Amino acid sequence: FAPMLIQIAQFVLGLSILIVLHEFGHYLPARWFDVRVSKFYLFFDYKFSLLKKQIGETEWGIGWIPLGGYVKIEGMVDESMDTENLSDDPEEWEFRAKPSWQRLIILTGGVIMNFITAYFIYVFLLMSYGKDYLPNDSLVYGIWTNEIGHEMGLENGDKILSIGDYIPDSYTETAMEIFLSEGENILVDRNGEKVRVPITTAALADIIADKSLYDVIRPRMPYVVGAFSEASTGEAAGMQVGDSLVGLNGQRLLFFDEFFDAIPDFRGEEIALTYYRDGVADTLYLNVPEDGKIGVYNTGEVYKYYKIKNKEYSFAKALGGGWEEVGNKLSSYVRQFKLIFNFETKAYREVGGFLMILQQYDNAWNWRGFWEFTAFLSIMLGFLNILPIPALDGGHVVFTLVEMVTGKKPSIKVLEVAQMIGFFLLLALLIFANGQDINRALFGG
Repeated sequence: FAPMLIQIAQFVLGLSILIVLHEFGHYLPARWFDVRVSKFYLFFDYKFSLLKKQIGETEWGIGWIPLGGYVKIEGMVDESMDTENLSDDPEEWEFRAKPSWQRLIILTGGVIMNFITAYFIYVFLLMSYGKDYLPNDSLVYGIWTNEIGHEMGLENGDKILSIGDYIPDSYTETAMEIFLSEGENILVDRNGEKVRVPITTAALADIIADKSLYDVIRPRMPYVVGAFSEASTGEAAGMQVGDSLVGLNGQRLLFFDEFFDAIPDFRGEEIALTYYRDGVADTLYLNVPEDGKIGVYNTGEVYKYYKIKNKEYSFAKALGGGWEEVGNKLSSYVRQFKLIFNFETKAYREVGGFLMILQQYDNAWNWRGFWEFTAFLSIMLGFLNILPIPALDGGHVVFTLVEMVTGKKPSIKVLEVAQMIGFFLLLALLIFANGQDINRALFGG
């Protein structure tokens, strides 16, 4: 129960910070251009507020519906649908009285603030922690792939050289790059021969359905005992954590995947496993259960066999590295977003709502992890808000750009109708995304 409370606390804190900063992105240019802002709210305050205080012309408060936040900019058709006074001539302090270029700055201010927020978080993270990465060229034993990878054409021991035109520097970027490179080829070194493996839509659909993105490409590792299952025949035979397995029935095997593939062939039989313990070789004998599993988990400590590098950043380098991080994360998210509209991949089934976002936070308080995901969430919210959907910032921006090109303002009625359409569209998407969360939580769907 405590781990879930920690996740909830991080989720509420992270989202609250981003909502407040996003709304400040609208508030600050509005006040700069002398536009009156009557309300500034974290969360929505339908009927009543949890907290509120009038400071000058603005009521500052916290609502009770935690679905976002808003600033009430006078003279603008927004989510409040308060258009009672918009039929009169505009006052000089109203949004609609300002030139289109000022209104455009006010409208895009929230999204700009999202990206600036992410940028400064990344600068802070790079300066504080640097950037950990596993160099792709350090995987001297190649990769271990799963069944989907084998169906694609990958083989255990392949060394990834490139994905399309992209040459991976870090192993951690490789799996996601494959996932986002439909129609490209993976170029691998297979026993000294260069082989091209196509990335097909069918393969992406399989990866999504199996939720096995990071199982397609894993570092190939030796079989070093990390833990045992409750009914482990390996532990019963005398195996210990830290033992390094190197042979099966007299055959020399060097990697976990080789044991993983070979042991099930001996269901119901006794096998001899050769291992090293404290530098001394020995052999033990055990029976393989009918399910082909001996209950011996491999260690997941990649850093013991591959050197994790840390790229340090000075203040000056972090200033440039922050924009690089924002650009890379934004590009990756946009490419993931496009997959949703490729119905052959069925990626839309993996869309999630608040529960999915909450689950991305650690269930133990980890400030580095908290800020890393909050920065990414800020980029995600910025991108989603600038989409040309009525009721989002991007929808208002579209109408303003049309006005700047044509010289004609859309009528209040048009803006009202667009706002209502956008509201119901967003409500439908919200229900769909969170409904998927509930379905997965209750039925594993």
